[in-house]
Amino acid sequence: MSSYDARPWVAHYPPGMPDDLPPVTRTIPEAFAATVARIPDRPCITYFDRELTFADLDAFSSTVAADLARRGVVHGDRVALYLQNDPEFAIAELAIWKVGGTVVSVNPMLREQELEYILQDSGAIGLVTLDQLWDDVASSVAAGTALRFVLTTDPDRWLADRPVPAAGGGRFRTDFHAVLAAAAPAPTAPGLGLDDVACIGYTSGTSGRPKGVVTTHENLAYNAEVYRRWMDISQDDVFLMATPIFHITGLVAGLALSFLTGMPMVLFHRFDPDECLRLATRWRTTFVVMAITAYQSLMNSPELADADLTALAKAYSGGAPVTTVVESAWRELTGHAIHNIYGLTETTSPSHIVPMGVTAPVDPESAAMSVGLPVPGAEVRVVDAVTLEDVPVGEKGEIWIRGPMVCRGYWNLPEATAASFVDGYLRTGDVGLMDADGWFYVIDRIKDMINAAGYKVWPREVEEFLLQHPSVDEAAVVGVPDPYRGETVKAFVTLKAGTTAEPDDIIAFAREHMAAYKYPRQVEVVSELPKTASGKILRRELRTRTASEASATGSPSAPGNGAG
Repeated sequence: MSSYDARPWVAHYPPGMPDDLPPVTRTIPEAFAATVARIPDRPCITYFDRELTFADLDAFSSTVAADLARRGVVHGDRVALYLQNDPEFAIAELAIWKVGGTVVSVNPMLREQELEYILQDSGAIGLVTLDQLWDDVASSVAAGTALRFVLTTDPDRWLADRPVPAAGGGRFRTDFHAVLAAAAPAPTAPGLGLDDVACIGYTSGTSGRPKGVVTTHENLAYNAEVYRRWMDISQDDVFLMATPIFHITGLVAGLALSFLTGMPMVLFHRFDPDECLRLATRWRTTFVVMAITAYQSLMNSPELADADLTALAKAYSGGAPVTTVVESAWRELTGHAIHNIYGLTETTSPSHIVPMGVTAPVDPESAAMSVGLPVPGAEVRVVDAVTLEDVPVGEKGEIWIRGPMVCRGYWNLPEATAASFVDGYLRTGDVGLMDADGWFYVIDRIKDMINAAGYKVWPREVEEFLLQHPSVDEAAVVGVPDPYRGETVKAFVTLKAGTTAEPDDIIAFAREHMAAYKYPRQVEVVSELPKTASGKILRRELRTRTASEASATGSPSAPGNGAG
């Protein structure tokens, strides 16, 4: 038996936390129905200053479910949600589940080509989106997809006395609030099973194309229960939705956990530090999971001085490394610690958590704070990437995870699934170690993935967009240090003969066509790119060059770059 099989981390579990959790027996939609029956008039969502009760959400979602059924959505059909943090997301998600469908979560920052790929790959037959996103992005790509209908919405209608359009029978685009106004009986529930697919969330893959992560209702229900027990969540807590709902963490720690426990959620469309602080104070929020850059934004806000965060004791962060400097500053300002959490879309959010009230240890060699202890049910190994054998305790290797929180695989990608899942273990691609006490540390990444403020960016995808610029001949993209984002995207490009382009021109082109977190903030025009004898571009040489230039100038960014 290896040290990993011995599970030394269990000794540090919170008091009363079992070594393992019993198998889940009901889906999140079933848990929601029980919560509605128990506390129908309690708030489920507060949207800015408007409250929607659990009964409201149940009635609204049943109305939308009836509309989906009328449009022919049946068990297993995919419907995409291309929304911000608005009540429509929760309503539509429940409605899709009520007719047995699968939710396809789409980042609202994605642009035309990115959205079109996800819609085509998932085979989504329906789309729920914002009026503005439809007009600006989605309408131009819908014809090339399997979409049969689109529901669009203006979430401001929750906040103002604005007229709702007549429901009508739009064959393709219909107003979401018009559907809500046309109450109809809910369809007969199809009887979702734990093995049915709850959602498909897209993450970048090794080929540069996004991969659809297939999350089952069992995955979702299990990790919602992990959050409930580990953070001691009840209907008396209030969740501050400062992470996107389309992201797996927002889905599990926010929506699924609320539906399971009766915990109300505070939503405010899009992250804004001043509004976040106001609402955290107004609603006495107790629980939050957000990227470390969001904590930095709150600490930099002039509104922090007047905010009351005394109730916000259950503060967690994931997606990007938590530094000791930021954690100490937050603790000094608020009196509360930031606790690390680690997981991937493929692990349905948490696989590791730092217990409440515990200060995470720091790896003396790398100065990395521990990402926590494996949660109950998680089997974790640190493996030599070549021999596929466990490395000794304290040595670095690839982190592998197995358990009921690990997804089924990748949508329509059997080869990628086979490569990433071995004997049920997910090969995370993250380099880490376990110390003798069972604490885990993430040190580096095996892949070239760029981690910009918690958003994962695959270089090849960015390069493919840059090559569409009329003057760009070749492109290579790397991550470079950034004091705010942790990493930011830098592109090295060569130009076609007889053409000219300034770095700012290329940045503007990328900004127009790509999600905000993906486009390069820095562009350097070079005469040639370093390559192997076979013609493969050597990204590692570009990273080394940038680091040397930054060291020579005393700046985290190389000189002569455009700014975005």
